[in-house]
Amino acid sequence: MNDQDGKNSPKIISLANQKGGVGKTTTVINLAAALAENGKHILIVDLDPQGNSSTGLGIQPDKREFTTFELLLEDVDLKSVILETEVENLAIVPATVDLSSADIELYNNEKRVFKLREALTQPSMSDFNFDFILIDCPPSLNLLTINAMVASNSVLIPLQSEFFALEGLSQLMLTIREVRATANKDLRIEGVVLTMFDSRNNLSLLVEEDARENLGDLVFKSKIPRNVRVSEAPSHSKPVLSYDSTSKGAQAYRDLANEFLKNNQSTSVE
Repeated sequence: MNDQDGKNSPKIISLANQKGGVGKTTTVINLAAALAENGKHILIVDLDPQGNSSTGLGIQPDKREFTTFELLLEDVDLKSVILETEVENLAIVPATVDLSSADIELYNNEKRVFKLREALTQPSMSDFNFDFILIDCPPSLNLLTINAMVASNSVLIPLQSEFFALEGLSQLMLTIREVRATANKDLRIEGVVLTMFDSRNNLSLLVEEDARENLGDLVFKSKIPRNVRVSEAPSHSKPVLSYDSTSKGAQAYRDLANEFLKNNQSTSVE
């Protein structure tokens, strides 16, 4: 990506699914770590009031003096809110439960859907040399998620390999189309990644078949398996790549990162 001055600017990707428990935050943390392992400079923007991305990367609550709440509503400088993590090349804008009131605070602001885009395109962003910004959206299609989509170049959708997985996806796609029509005509779908996949389970295989039949090349070839190491890693405040680098979960996220980078050698998926 290039900004108007010809300088490189980071590509911004929202990870969104209004259904909770689909592996969204896990994918944000571990895809970011895998991209960082590839030498890419990554920023996570924790836009979920639960703050799980922040906790999962070891950012303790007492270190979150300035958060995405201040970034959205108090026009603080990026340098005040971006924190380095213990993972090389990976930084984060943390979140706290304060963010849960942001919808109400934003409602009467005439620029309410553009606040995150304004914050992430501050001139000081170029000082950080990020390659990608991954936004961890809340599990709802609220003003925070709309802000993320308006700020983003594309949306990556984690899809749980479970019954009813595709239900609700139509509403997310509709929201993406509405954002394109009203506030961000260049927004694209980066892809759909199957999470919690169990190749021994017929249901997972049926969900994959259904997803590929309906969504075609939008579905990443890489799949994220059910893996105990992936589940354990957040309790140790680490990505699975740091917690157990040789696990199947860690390798799956490396595969996803490689596929993601290959796709981004050209343009993202329409």
